[in-house]
Amino acid sequence: MPQPVLDIVALRSLTAIADCGGFHRAAHSLALSQSAVSQHVRRLEKTLGSPVVEREGRGTRFTPEGRLLVEQARRILAVHDEAVRVLLDTEGDTVTIGSTEHAADQFLPRLTAAVQEVRPGCRVRFRIDRSARLVEAVERGSVDVAVYVTEAAATEGTPVGGLPLTWHAIPGWTPPTAPAPVPLVAIEDPCAIRRRAIATLAAHGVAATVVGDAGYLAGVLDVARTGVGVALLAAVGPSPDGLSPYDGLPSVTPIPMSALARPGADPETVAAAFEAVRDLLRPAG
Repeated sequence: MPQPVLDIVALRSLTAIADCGGFHRAAHSLALSQSAVSQHVRRLEKTLGSPVVEREGRGTRFTPEGRLLVEQARRILAVHDEAVRVLLDTEGDTVTIGSTEHAADQFLPRLTAAVQEVRPGCRVRFRIDRSARLVEAVERGSVDVAVYVTEAAATEGTPVGGLPLTWHAIPGWTPPTAPAPVPLVAIEDPCAIRRRAIATLAAHGVAATVVGDAGYLAGVLDVARTGVGVALLAAVGPSPDGLSPYDGLPSVTPIPMSALARPGADPETVAAAFEAVRDLLRPAG
């Protein structure tokens, strides 16, 4: 019996849905029709023999199989894209920037602008992944510059500031009355911000339990938008759609961030990228 094959184009659509928060935005980011993106998802579901997304109200959410597929898809696409770059060498002057999902929507535009200011006309590629994997990619040379959560990786890198963190929930959300534990939504272990959330509450004598988790940030936002719990999120830029800051829990100290550049990377590019991150994380006032 032939071994099933996962379509690389369909996997790209799937990760776009996770990154963009839905089919419509994913289609726009890929310059495809929404029906094409839907067809890609159905193709993956047929290959796996199980649904990967399901309707929830007016939106959709990933099934457990879908969350697992998204995580594996990111790894497959990273290896595929790096192989194309190395084997075909068709991209000319290209800089690959890596970032954790936390505040990626703020980091990546700043890093892109900084890199293109010192290297006009260069093409910027992105890789969003977990901190430890980003460090591995930098050390392999497949990512030029990466910004990541310091304590989530074995390599410290260059300190670039602290990422502010704030509790977020749906507007009007209230936790259950004590002694019932505070319901948390978080990225699945290992995750430094998940650990920071639990440790902060424990230090203040607040009982907590994780009621929902996901392998990626978009999944955490999907679960938090159902109102089942509160999530600890990066507090740079606007709040995610459907969520707002919640100030009824102990404040959390910023989590240290690091930046790392591959050996041999252009020093001027590295300096500009690191300073862009520092500028974003610099405390106001």
